[in-house]
Formats: sequence, structure tokens, C-alpha cells
Amino acid sequence: MPAGNDIRHSRVFGLALALGTGGLGLTAAAVVAAAVSVHHESGGAPQLALTGVRFTYPSLNGAAALLMILAILGTAVLKVALKSTWRQRRAYRAFTAHVGPIEPLRRAPGVNVITDSRPQAFCAGYLRPSVYVSRRTVDLLTDDQLDAVLAHEHHHRRLRDPLRIACGRILSEALFFIPVLKSLVAREADVAELRADHAAVCAREGGEAALASALLAFDENGPAGSTGISPERVDALLGQPSQWRLPAWRLAASLLVLAALTLLVWRVSGMASAHASFNLPGFSSRPCIVVMAVLPFAGGVRTLARWARRGARRASPALRGI
Repeated sequence: MPAGNDIRHSRVFGLALALGTGGLGLTAAAVVAAAVSVHHESGGAPQLALTGVRFTYPSLNGAAALLMILAILGTAVLKVALKSTWRQRRAYRAFTAHVGPIEPLRRAPGVNVITDSRPQAFCAGYLRPSVYVSRRTVDLLTDDQLDAVLAHEHHHRRLRDPLRIACGRILSEALFFIPVLKSLVAREADVAELRADHAAVCAREGGEAALASALLAFDENGPAGSTGISPERVDALLGQPSQWRLPAWRLAASLLVLAALTLLVWRVSGMASAHASFNLPGFSSRPCIVVMAVLPFAGGVRTLARWARRGARRASPALRGI
């Protein structure tokens, strides 16, 4: 099976990573710029009298107010990214805790056998991924079929596909304002399977037949739909080119959003000016109201974070299966 158009589509991960890194950098820059724009002012701060008690409050211009809004958005994005990372890690730990007893596969060093009655083969892990097959898989497949399946999974391991997919999912969940990310991450998951199929076919002569028959054996002996044999994978094994196209309009919209936000942060950070006394209530006779705004600020971040996660897929274990 020639590498062809399917393998060149593997560049979608690089594009997704570049957009995601740029988005995270932009949100972090907004948070830092907002913090830098606030200057301490011990005296002469604006005051407000409430029930005979004088409070100081921060003074800020329109640019600073806009920058604070962008900082809230950036904080929400970073919070979602951290929470998604934690969910990914927790899901992987829960998965590895329930895979059952593990023993090495004698005929293939580095492959772990789990005691599962279902036909399974997958690669799991982040920095040091491992290949797993179920005992049912070893008993079900012929030597040629098993070799093709293991070549497929070892390719996932060498490229650290579980880590790549997990990173893409985290970025797409957090950076909800970059619409093309979800499409690129979903495409990378498909391309990962096409790349692994291609590696399995090229591993030895007659690889197409061995891999195809192994996929059929998985499909016939496992739960319906558990093998992930998409029509595109079948077409690729038959030498048919992929029909997928880069979503140009979503990509253009995403680049426009990033460019506009970058320009906005750059412009308002140069004009933003905010002053606050930072006096804490209870420790000063003139406490600063900016401290009293912490709870509304946190509430805004939480609301934006929930909105960003709405509709996002739940985290799944870090594995790439046959």
C-alpha cells in the first residue's frame, strides 16, 4: 500500500499543535499583560464611603478594563487545559488499574498479554507507551495475522500516538475559540490508524492480506463496532486515495481569530493603566475594593470554563487500538 495522500495528511498534527501552542501563548500573554498593567498606589487612590467606612478602589481606563476581560478569558482557558490534562491522566491510571494480570508474550519481546476474553490489541501510555494484546487475541489469530497486528501497534508506540492524541484533545477542549482544532484533532486520530496500517503492510510481504484478515477476525469475534474499521481504512488497504480535505474556511476563521486577538492584546496592553492600593480588609482602615472583586472574578472564570467545556468529548484512556 503506497504512502500516498493519507500519510501526508499526518501533517495535520503539526498544524493543530502550532495553532494550539499559539492560542495558549496568547491567553497566557493576556493574563501577564493584565497583571503588569496594575500599579501599586499607596496613597491618593480613589475612595468610596460606605456606612461611614472609607474604601479605596482601583482606577483603570477603558483599555485596562478590556484587558481584564481578556485576562479572565485567558485564565478560563488555562484552567480548562489543566483540568483536561488531569482528567486524561486520571483516566489512564484508572484504565491501567483494571486491565488485569499482565504477562510477557514469549514470541514478541516488549508485548504484554492481558487476561481478557475479548480480542483486543492496543498501545497505551504517554512518554513510554507499551503494546498490549489480550489472551483471546493470541489464541484467535494466526502467526502472520498477529505479526501484522503487532506491527500496527508498535508503530503507534514508536510515534507516541496516545500522547499526540491526548495533547490534541486537551488543546481542542481548552481553546474553544479556535474552531478548526477539533476537526484537525479528529483527523489526526484517523491518520494515526492509516499510518499504523501502512507500517503493518510494509513490515512484510503479504501484509495487506494478513492485516485485513486480522481485522475481520476482530470484527467477527468482538463486540459490534469495537474494532474501529472505518470505510477509509478499508479503502486505504485497497489502495484507494483519501477523500478528506483540509477545512479551509474553519482554518481561515481560526487564523483570523488568533490574529485579531493578538492585535487586540498588543494594542490594549500598551494603553492599559490601572492603579490599586491592594490594602487587605481587616488589616487597614482603608481596604481596597479590588480584593472584594476576587470572588466575582473567580466566578467569571468558572463560568467561562464551564462554557468552554460544553459539548467537548469526555476524556478517554491514552490508548490506540487496532
